[in-house]
Amino acid sequence: MSIDSRPTVPPPPPQASPPVALDKGERAVPRTPNPLLGPLRQTGKLFALGLEVTRAVFRRPFQFREFVEQFWFIASVTILPAALVSIPFGAVIALQVGSLTQQLGAQSFTGGASVLAVIQQASPLIVALLIAGAGGSAICADLGSRKIREELDAMEVMGVSPVQRLVVPRVLATMSVALLLNGMVSVVGTLGGYFFNVVLQHGTPGAYLQSFSALAQLPDLYISELKALIFGFIAGIVAAYRGLNPRGGPKGVGDAVNQSVVITFILLFFVNMVMTGIYLQIVPPKGG
Repeated sequence: MSIDSRPTVPPPPPQASPPVALDKGERAVPRTPNPLLGPLRQTGKLFALGLEVTRAVFRRPFQFREFVEQFWFIASVTILPAALVSIPFGAVIALQVGSLTQQLGAQSFTGGASVLAVIQQASPLIVALLIAGAGGSAICADLGSRKIREELDAMEVMGVSPVQRLVVPRVLATMSVALLLNGMVSVVGTLGGYFFNVVLQHGTPGAYLQSFSALAQLPDLYISELKALIFGFIAGIVAAYRGLNPRGGPKGVGDAVNQSVVITFILLFFVNMVMTGIYLQIVPPKGG
C-alpha cells in the first residue's frame, strides 16, 4: 500500500457574491461616492458639537480653573495685536470716508460714518480673526495633540467627558475674550480715526463728535457686542472640532490647525453678512 507524497493543494477561496442581483440583460455599474456627503457629514458633526457644548455649559462641575487659564492665555496673545491692528484700520476707514464725504460735500458726517463702520463691522471682525488665528490655532493644536496621544480616549474610559472637561472652558474663554476685547478695539479704532481725520484731513473736532452723536444709537453697540460673542463661539467650536478630529498623526494635527483657521474665516464673513442684513432690516436708522 503506497502513500501519496504529493502536496495537497488548498481549495480556491469562494468567490464573493455580487452585492446586488442583476436581472437578465442588465450591466453592473460601479457606484461612485457622492462628493457632497463628506462636507455635509462634517457640517452636521460641527453643529452637533456646538449643541453638545451648549448643553454642557449648564452641567456641573464647571472647570473654573481651566477657564481662567485659557482666558488669560487667549487674552495675552490677542490684546497687543488687536490694539496695533485697530489703529491703522480705524485710520484707513476715517481717511476713506473723509475723502468720500469731501467729494459729496458732506464733511460734517465724516465722524459718524467712520465710527459706525468701526463699531459695527471692523471691530468684531478684527477681534474674531485674531482670536481664530492666535487662540483658535492653539486650542486646535492642543486638543489634536491630546487626541493622537490617546489622552481623550483615556478620559472617556475613566468616565470623564472631554467636551465638558476641555472644550467648554475653551469655548467660554474665546467668547469672553471676544466680548471684552471688542470694546477695547472699538475705542482704539475710534480714537485712531479721530486723530487721522482731524490732523491729516483738517477736520473739525466738534463736527466729528457731533456727527457721531447725530447718527449713532445704542443698538449699534449692542449688535457689535453680539457679533463679537457669536464670532468667539464660532472660533472656539471650529477649533475644538478640528482638534478633536485630526487625521494622520502629527501631520494631521498641523493640517487641522490650518483648516480650522480657514473654516473660521469663511464662517465669520458669512455670519457677519447675515447678521448685518437682519440688523439693518429690524433696527431703523436714527432719525429715519
